[in-house]
Amino acid sequence: MARRISPAWWPVIAVSSPVLIPMLMRKNRRFKENRQRSHEVNTARIEKAKPLAMPPLDHCELTVLVEQKTEPGFLGAPGVSYRIKTDLGSVLFDVGFGPEMPALSHNARKIGFELKDADALAISHLHPDHMGGHQAVREKEVMVPREIGDPQGQPCFVPAQATAEGFQAEVVEGPRMLHAGIASTGPLSRSLFFFGWTEEQALIARIKGKGLVVITGCGHPTIETIIQMARKLSDEPIYAVGGGLHFPITDSPLRKRGLKLQMIVGTGKPPWRRLTDADLSRTIDSLNDAAPQRVFLSAHDTCDHAIDRFQNELTCKTDVLKAGATYQL
Repeated sequence: MARRISPAWWPVIAVSSPVLIPMLMRKNRRFKENRQRSHEVNTARIEKAKPLAMPPLDHCELTVLVEQKTEPGFLGAPGVSYRIKTDLGSVLFDVGFGPEMPALSHNARKIGFELKDADALAISHLHPDHMGGHQAVREKEVMVPREIGDPQGQPCFVPAQATAEGFQAEVVEGPRMLHAGIASTGPLSRSLFFFGWTEEQALIARIKGKGLVVITGCGHPTIETIIQMARKLSDEPIYAVGGGLHFPITDSPLRKRGLKLQMIVGTGKPPWRRLTDADLSRTIDSLNDAAPQRVFLSAHDTCDHAIDRFQNELTCKTDVLKAGATYQL
């Protein structure tokens, strides 16, 4: 079984245990309370949701600016940034670690993308690998590298309160249309042990003659919950699912100082419990029940073992998203 914490940390953990254990117990009480509340809130949001008038799109493509896996010549990073382009415009979805890692600026320059090319920015959730880094999280401000150009006052749709210099920040409070014929599920919640109460939105587009495309950031609310909401917003079939699903079962793409961070935080479990193959099997079964024709997997928060299982056990065509690649949806 893969170690999530290097043995070098064990003496530190042992020495700090008189302080660490009570702190973890307090967090666990709050985590359990939030977990029950999150279930109730999501259930109420889904029950309340009404169909959206999503226009049928002739064209929809996803260009990957930041991902863990890459095409040759592009930089990888354990974060997400996608440009979603339709016949009605384009939306930039997430900005990875923003200026804290070189991937976004390097890859954007390589494909010729600048901020002015996007009609809007949408942030899936307020975690560092999606809103622009650790400073962005501390200051609750979406941060983008200056190398990709200055914002032009475009709307920046966020699922919880945050600012975005140069943009018009707007909190998405429920399912709604954004720009370019793309809709938001509205915020869906998840209780995370270290991050606490987390709101995340996914994007949805309706492709003429195909059905709905659902794009996630990390999928913290679970893809099952996200698909439930998508089905309330349209009676079109689920055609494709893409983005992060957060299954770091045997390894973590994001590591720091001997810690396999994604195996410890953001899993929806307390840190002494792991994500398991049984958890993955339930999600694979749920996706197969949803019957999409295409799945596009993000490796930024999912280990190779889980990706292999998705590719072997999903009943639809399954691709792994790579920075520098464009996918026709």
